[in-house]
Amino acid sequence: MASNLEDQKAMPADPERASIEAESFGRGDILQLEHTDPVLNAKMHLVNDAIDEIGFTRYQMKLFILNGFGYAVDSLILLIQSIIAGQAALEFHPSYKRGMTIAVYVGMLVGALFWGLSADIIGRKFAFNVSLIVCSIFAIVAGSSPNWIILGLFVALSAFGGGGNLVLDTAVFLEYLPSKDQWLLTLMAAWWGIGQLIAGLFAWAFLPNFSCTDPSIDPNAAPCTYSNNKGWRYVWFASGSLVFVMSILRITIIRLKETPKFLIGEGRDEQCVETLQAIATKYNRPCSLTLEQLVACGLTNTGRRGSMAHATRRFSFAEVTVHLKGLYATKRIGFSTTLIWFSWTLIGLAYPLYNVFLASYLASRGRHFGETSAYITWRNYAIVNMCGIFGPVLAGFMCATPLGRKYTMVIGALITMAFFFAYAQVRSQAQNLGFNCAISFCLNIYYGTLYAYTPEVLPSAHRGTGNGIAIGCNRIMGILSAVIATVANTNTPVPIYICAALYIVMAFVSAIFPFEPYGRRSS
Repeated sequence: MASNLEDQKAMPADPERASIEAESFGRGDILQLEHTDPVLNAKMHLVNDAIDEIGFTRYQMKLFILNGFGYAVDSLILLIQSIIAGQAALEFHPSYKRGMTIAVYVGMLVGALFWGLSADIIGRKFAFNVSLIVCSIFAIVAGSSPNWIILGLFVALSAFGGGGNLVLDTAVFLEYLPSKDQWLLTLMAAWWGIGQLIAGLFAWAFLPNFSCTDPSIDPNAAPCTYSNNKGWRYVWFASGSLVFVMSILRITIIRLKETPKFLIGEGRDEQCVETLQAIATKYNRPCSLTLEQLVACGLTNTGRRGSMAHATRRFSFAEVTVHLKGLYATKRIGFSTTLIWFSWTLIGLAYPLYNVFLASYLASRGRHFGETSAYITWRNYAIVNMCGIFGPVLAGFMCATPLGRKYTMVIGALITMAFFFAYAQVRSQAQNLGFNCAISFCLNIYYGTLYAYTPEVLPSAHRGTGNGIAIGCNRIMGILSAVIATVANTNTPVPIYICAALYIVMAFVSAIFPFEPYGRRSS
């Protein structure tokens, strides 16, 4: 890559190229001063102009909903395993009760890396159409598991399919989104809360009525068997069926074409123009982009094998190396990439400590306050998760103001930290529920914005890889959280204090991010 840069500097000045470059510098593209391929920068500039000219259409609205399904599925699968693990353990008597948490995070880790890399190597379309189907099939099968090990296997496979959606959904939506509407990427994280709510509602509907009694609560309870403990299986059947319906809707409602920015990075200018012109024609919008304009910019380095975007052989370790180098193409891009991955690592520990083990903590607080009803426990769980829907809604509007993405994350992290510290002082069931609702709301202000910020500031040719690794860091810490839960008591406020401290660090990191997408356009 260094030799390519040196070759570019050694080349004689091209007046036409210099003119194109100067024009694109005059517009607000996020990475306009960071490019290593001026021709690609100019073409991205023209594509951004075309998308802005077409504007927001029903096509983007469909993407908002259908991509939002992926957000919902990710949180749904993540929480379902924590919800059903206790009841499944009563039936299977495993030697390691935190196995489901490790299984789901391992599946999501592999899924994020696999689908993220595939998005940069073969495109966004394939993963968008396939990942949810894979998730749904194994989620349904998980409900029929005969033992703990098989259950863990199917949970991991289901998470593998669902784990790639957060990588693809943000990238696909962003690469079709007009610049003035990029704040909707933050709003789309509300679907994460919807997935949480669905998980809570399924638990509320099935677990109190179709579950055996924990012998530690009632010594006279009958042994837990397949026949008297079907509630957790019904939760998996219902969840898998819902995901399957979502996957069919994604294929039938919108026949996704490859994103224009991926096509430009591949050097497939003609297909890029055809895609944008087709959208403009369908929705009766103007689009002045022509193939001649793109060809006039020249040949991009990213459109050639052995370039800065692809290795000579696509399916090789060298291809992965190329994408990793692209995420560190300049000092600012490299600094940004490192901080993003660090932020995902931090919240990857904070979120599971609070949310994945919230069920056991709520149950312990309920008993502390004199409430032992499973119905009330899961009702409160659903209410808390419903509050998480509205955090990204507020964050979306905050991102559309001069606060921008960075300071929306700072504010969200600090408010969440304050509620975490205050939470340990609750003295009643009503206070317990109220503080959990507040934390769920504020936590998703930060989380929802980070989801949107990550793909916005990554280079398009390496967006899938960077996003996949970021979410992979998150999943690794989720695995670690299961180990922590094994040696620590999650029924105490200690995880809450740890989460509060982590959010202080997250607020600081957000403040020093080098790029602010507000008022600018993604590459």
